[in-house]
Amino acid sequence: MAQPNKPDRFEVARRQKLEKIVELGHDPFGQRFDGHQSIDSARALCPEESGVDGEKVRVAGRIMLRRKAGKLRFFDIKDATGRIQLLFSRGDLSAEQWELMGQLDLGDLIGIDGAMRRTDSGEVSIFVEQLTILGKSLVQPPEKFHGAQDVELRLRQRYVDLIYTEGVLDKLLLRSRIVDSVRQTLRSEQFVEVETPVLHSIAGGAAARPFVTHHNALDIDLYLRIALELHLKRLMVGGVERVYEMGRVFRNEGIDATHNPEFTMIEIYQAYGDYRSMMDLTESIVTNAVRAVLAKSGQENPERLVLPWGDDEIDFTPPWPRRTYAELFAEHAGCETTDLEAVKEKARSEASHGSIGREFIQQMEAGHVHPDVIVNEVFEAAVEHKLTGPLFCIDYPAAMCPLTKRKAGQPEIAERFELFVQGMELANAYTELNDPSLQEELFRTQLEGLSEEDSMAKMDTDFIRALKVGMPPAGGLGIGIDRLVMLLTDSRSIRDVIFFPLLRPEITG
Repeated sequence: MAQPNKPDRFEVARRQKLEKIVELGHDPFGQRFDGHQSIDSARALCPEESGVDGEKVRVAGRIMLRRKAGKLRFFDIKDATGRIQLLFSRGDLSAEQWELMGQLDLGDLIGIDGAMRRTDSGEVSIFVEQLTILGKSLVQPPEKFHGAQDVELRLRQRYVDLIYTEGVLDKLLLRSRIVDSVRQTLRSEQFVEVETPVLHSIAGGAAARPFVTHHNALDIDLYLRIALELHLKRLMVGGVERVYEMGRVFRNEGIDATHNPEFTMIEIYQAYGDYRSMMDLTESIVTNAVRAVLAKSGQENPERLVLPWGDDEIDFTPPWPRRTYAELFAEHAGCETTDLEAVKEKARSEASHGSIGREFIQQMEAGHVHPDVIVNEVFEAAVEHKLTGPLFCIDYPAAMCPLTKRKAGQPEIAERFELFVQGMELANAYTELNDPSLQEELFRTQLEGLSEEDSMAKMDTDFIRALKVGMPPAGGLGIGIDRLVMLLTDSRSIRDVIFFPLLRPEITG
């Protein structure tokens, strides 16, 4: 790899052209270019008949292709909306403009004024009348930038990936459309969007390892937030009855196809609701996002909400089934959650296939693991990947849900659901616990034996104090935005739907 401070021969050649552009009296890195329109809208103005001048247009874009035929030069440029052919004719341009055109390279940014016209071969084109240089590219475009062997290069140079890998920019722009749809759905239901602290003195709201930083002025350690929950609940105590936040969350844990150390999450709380309210809301949020994706592809008001998933498809058409945790466990694990010996045997079987760790089995055999934790370990290993969904898995073991209200008359069951789609957990929701005494007791139970590096090794006493003031009964919901985008854009890795996923530092030299 060439050193950043040592230009290769391509950069040397491009810098020579840059100097020539300056000699011709142009700024090689451009000035403002007002009044231009998108390439997509310009294409729509092209006449149907060939050889007929259409409307005058002004567009800007990056050069992707160039070729010549006699006294004609053909360029293809693209912007975020599409691609179009440019036709430069020696007879239509001044000598200076023709010479300026000769200094252009693939990757350069240019502005064009001209007339829409369809060529004799039927190609939608702009016949160039005025060329404006908007940015000289000093880097040669990659010749081979595709395929699995180039994944790290593509991610590390995402800006190049966005330009030259087909579909990447479209997918990431579709992410913005999906996020906007989520916000529109919540606005229509009178939810208020807020911003809460990213730096926490106590990392709470989830069982996860935090990133630690230090505040010099106060001389205290702080944590990047691992969840949004506890501050949003404080706001409910204060009277914000329908509240949500969409933001970055940080967990100092592993990286794989569905996990990145920093990710985007939305948490939503509705006073005087419960987990059933959250199921209805979740269904609305996701189906409206699916409609937004389908509308982008030209499908307005479809009867069925179906999106591709590899060679298969996902049917998001509501209503979605609601099945209990115990039912799904019995169906896919082959034993009842209440039959502890059978559950342990299933755990041993899964461990033999590598889906449950040996250390966990050793702890289980030594009697150091709560029965509900064993059940959940088997559920994650043997059940979740079979839930193609969309499917609401409801009524979880209470021991797994310390922030959740228990089911009336069934204290062993928590009013919680997870939404599964293609074996992936997409949403997690609860009927929120608002009893301060029970919450404090459950916190203490959960904290027993945790090391200082664990996220919830400290009691958030202010949160308990807030609950004592009085939090209304409520439903709470969390949705992983990156995973939602993965599912709606037929993506297998979270890295495909994050503009800049975390990578190891680049090795140079």
